[in-house]
Amino acid sequence: MRTALVIGTGLIGTSAALALAQRGVVVHLADHDPEQARTAAALGAGTDEEPQGPVDLAIIAAPPAHVAGVLADAMRRGLARGYLDVASVKGGPRRELQALGLDLSAYIGSHPMSGREKSGPLAATGDLFEGRPWVLTPTRDTDTEVLNLALELVSHCRAVPVVMDADAHDRAVALVSHMPHLVSSMVAARLENAEEAAVRLCGQGIRDVTRIAASDPRMWIDILSANPGPVADLLTEVAADLEETVQALRALQSSDDAERRVGADGVENVLRRGNAGQVRVPGKHGAAPRAYEIVAVLIDDQPGQLARIFADAGQVGVNIEDVRIEHATGQQAGLVQLMVEPKSAAPLSSALRERGWAIRQ
Repeated sequence: MRTALVIGTGLIGTSAALALAQRGVVVHLADHDPEQARTAAALGAGTDEEPQGPVDLAIIAAPPAHVAGVLADAMRRGLARGYLDVASVKGGPRRELQALGLDLSAYIGSHPMSGREKSGPLAATGDLFEGRPWVLTPTRDTDTEVLNLALELVSHCRAVPVVMDADAHDRAVALVSHMPHLVSSMVAARLENAEEAAVRLCGQGIRDVTRIAASDPRMWIDILSANPGPVADLLTEVAADLEETVQALRALQSSDDAERRVGADGVENVLRRGNAGQVRVPGKHGAAPRAYEIVAVLIDDQPGQLARIFADAGQVGVNIEDVRIEHATGQQAGLVQLMVEPKSAAPLSSALRERGWAIRQ
């Protein structure tokens, strides 16, 4: 791939353009808002000048509701040898294109499974997709050259290609992305009118659960409008679990011992099912999840503290597998939780203590 055209210079489009430009591809940028395309160009994602002829690959990074229209226009104008979209739903756009009577041999649907809570070109990074799954949904009609161009794009972005059927993809993202986003928003909505004294007690758990609720509602309306059925089906199942859990909790309020036992069993059931589902979430680099030991370190909220901890860990040959930070309410301090291999926990704790760090048991 020598040339590409990115139509839609938001977070995903600009991030892909940055990755391609960094690898020597000549990238042209277009957007319904010319100022946004100029911003992406200023960031080094390419040029907002029109290509002089067909490019190798046109990447459509428009909202799902507009993907088919933008793709159809690009294909009719012959802007590229191959066409690819990065929308978060795949079945709907393909059916819309088929209804328009277009030759889809030059098109392949795709979805990079990566993003941020922020949107727009200023939130883009060239490494946004690194190590992340990038779904491709070819059909028997997809030209081999177009599939190869798509695989080259995924390689340039250092993502991991995953081939799926379009409708299977839509059911999968409803489960692992769209439904969880709505549930996160519902939990966060409980905080809107909560008493300030209660909100000040928020810890890492509520931050984890509500983090994705900070995303742009307009963007999510577009996404959910393109995949409403599978999401609604899943929420129906969640609603049934909620109803059973509410009944179990009410039973725990009973003065009758037998009824309280039934309630406890009901709550335990949903918690254990949650345990069973959580362990299926892929771990580091998409591998099977692993159990790590936590070394908790108390730190002051000052520049360079994290760098010092990582440097000290590196000096004793311990690899930090993951890290979480819990900030203390009303204090300029926090708790850094270092996830390490079980065999490394004791040596790391000892080494950090010797270097003056406060280890929390």
